[in-house]
Amino acid sequence: MCAIFRLALDEADRLRDLAIAWAHGQAFVGFLLVVMAGAAAALAAWLVRRFAPQATGSGIPHVEAVLRQEVSPAPFILLPVKFVGGVLAIGSGLALGREGPSVQMGASLAHIVGALSQRCWADTRVLMAAGAGAGLATAFNAPIAGAVFVLEELVQRFEQRMAIAALAASATAIGTARAILGNQTDFTVIALDHVPSLGLPLFFLLGIVAGLLAIGYNRSLLATMAAFERLAALPPEARAALVGAAVAAVAWFAPSLVGGGDILTQRALSGIGPIAVLPLLFLLRLVMGHASYAAGTPGGLFAPLLVLGAQSGLLFGAACLALFPGLDIPVQAFAVVGMAAFFTGVVRAPITGIVLIIEMTAAFTILLPMLGACCAAMLVPTLLRNAPIYESLREGTLRRERALRGGQGS
Repeated sequence: MCAIFRLALDEADRLRDLAIAWAHGQAFVGFLLVVMAGAAAALAAWLVRRFAPQATGSGIPHVEAVLRQEVSPAPFILLPVKFVGGVLAIGSGLALGREGPSVQMGASLAHIVGALSQRCWADTRVLMAAGAGAGLATAFNAPIAGAVFVLEELVQRFEQRMAIAALAASATAIGTARAILGNQTDFTVIALDHVPSLGLPLFFLLGIVAGLLAIGYNRSLLATMAAFERLAALPPEARAALVGAAVAAVAWFAPSLVGGGDILTQRALSGIGPIAVLPLLFLLRLVMGHASYAAGTPGGLFAPLLVLGAQSGLLFGAACLALFPGLDIPVQAFAVVGMAAFFTGVVRAPITGIVLIIEMTAAFTILLPMLGACCAAMLVPTLLRNAPIYESLREGTLRRERALRGGQGS
């Protein structure tokens, strides 16, 4: 299911690029058509509001809340809503990731399996966690990261039964997905040499910078979501339409800047593009990502996080090379480590971040600097008492669930 979801997103991206290329030949009328097509994100918001409110956003906070028995599992209609809504939202260009929908769809599918086989809650809980991990594994072609994610983030403790189930589910999911998608890594990185000892402190400093950026990311995302919630006069569909139209206007000028952002991540990992515009691209993607997530459509945070992490790492690496040219460390190494460090700072799941980035890039030789950077990126937000993003989002999920139950009760 998640492999087909990836294929659908790829096809949606291809069709969007073709439509924009055609619209450029239609002058101002073409621009209006592109903006109107971007407003199709409103349909995704309508599906969520009408059929499955639990499908809003990433879905990972909702899965965590279900596994903690803080909320009830979502109804089975979540599966088609999350799939179709995710394709509409991400396909229209919103800066969202495929992994959130994949995780929630995997958990929901596992819940269906548990219900059909009449499993008790303890067994169903294990199935749902394993299904969620399999969804993440398929989203990024990273089987070990999928299993680690279950233990480190979803349940935040080691449970033997769950570890066995998560490993089995991730392995079989990847075996199935690779038969459909192929066996290549998500990103291509040049062969990187081991970082010299004198260069290791720079990566620890990169982790500190990533940790500070992560605090700013978490606070600004929550502030954006709060601002959108205060726009009570506008229905969710209208908010999603406005965000989709604004993102489509950006796509008219630079189609590669919208969507999940894999193209931007690959460019950063390849060291391609003028360094001078990187801060502007970082801010643009930050704003688009926050607005896209606050729009209330299905879509995750991981893929946009990887874009920002790679760009910030590349910019930091370029500055280091200018200051210390004798170290001869390729900027690509900083971009790869920046992804893991920024992910760690935001999510506060360092092992998942390290394993995920290594599986996606095959950059095994920079494990040591990655460990140091992730340690610093974990330490800084912890000392400054900044909550992990999914902990904050789960609190919002619980508030929405209480409001939903109250509305149904009335």
